[in-house]
Amino acid sequence: MSDLSEQLASFIRHAAGARSVRVSQMRRLTGGASRETWSLDATIERGDGRTETLPLILQRDTRGAPKQMSRALEFRLLQVAHESGVPTPEPFLLGDASLGGEFFLVQRLDGETLPKRLMRDEQYAQARRALPAQLGRALAQIHTMPIDAPGFDGLQRPPDGVPAAAWSIDRHEQIYRAIALEPHPAFELAFRWLKGRMALTAPPAHPSGAAGARPDRVLVHGDFRMGNVLFDAGGMRAVLDWELAHIGDPAEDLAWVMVRSWRFGGGQPVGGIGTREEFFAAYEAAGGAPVDAAWVRFWEVFGNLRWGIICLSQARTYLDGHSNSVELASIGRRTAETEWELLSLMDAPGARSQGPGANDA
Repeated sequence: MSDLSEQLASFIRHAAGARSVRVSQMRRLTGGASRETWSLDATIERGDGRTETLPLILQRDTRGAPKQMSRALEFRLLQVAHESGVPTPEPFLLGDASLGGEFFLVQRLDGETLPKRLMRDEQYAQARRALPAQLGRALAQIHTMPIDAPGFDGLQRPPDGVPAAAWSIDRHEQIYRAIALEPHPAFELAFRWLKGRMALTAPPAHPSGAAGARPDRVLVHGDFRMGNVLFDAGGMRAVLDWELAHIGDPAEDLAWVMVRSWRFGGGQPVGGIGTREEFFAAYEAAGGAPVDAAWVRFWEVFGNLRWGIICLSQARTYLDGHSNSVELASIGRRTAETEWELLSLMDAPGARSQGPGANDA
């Protein structure tokens, strides 16, 4: 770790134009299967003699782990989000090749990310009440960020003329076909269910969100859920982990926070702590497009399917020898949870009588 501290101090000194830099209190944080996260303090002596100590977070790619986007693009997203007023850590420096992998540094904020503590600890009682509305407001801010911002051209997005839902379903089906080592009938049924209901369920859409039509081309965070939200006793501090961001349908984010695995045992649909109604109301009040509950439900089915495919992908990374992470291996076992939830959602009242594909498997 001393070598890493010295390398990082040297990088900060050159990148910040400082006279000297000392890195201290460096410790690796738990969580994160695809990259390392470190907490540290950087004491920086400026050229004019001023000295300040900055609390920072280092995020660095790990060798062999799947990478969803470059750290440079994620850093740019954080910059625009922070400038747009989205609650995010303030970006500090984008790294170079000096640490053996892509990295960046952001401001370290005090708070907690573990959902289990949010659910059970009395000190977070007020946070549990405040967070559903705060989540809605933050998501509305994300969805109204300019998707033509400089540097965003590297984001994945649907081709012109292709609905975001069709693009997302096809993209994930291709991934599933490429990585599945054994049959998953529940996933096959889910793909058929989604395709059969896509045109019937979707409200009118327009890429730019014209009057009377919902947008299906916005900045989607892609992993907006409990576990990626920093909170304290008062509620939300910051939205974290932007590496799955892309251009797509806003309902994808609205539904992802409701996926059962992200409720962490809580009894409410929104992150285990909130109702759909209060979440949607806060989202719309903050400038988000009017919410179509049936369309969000469609994306909730997709979200559970997507998480199941991610579980398979994480397991393949371990099985193929690209990583020896036990966490990646164990995530593969969670596929069964998503299969059970998919069957429950597709068999829910009203889900079996909505057009083609309802009873075709």
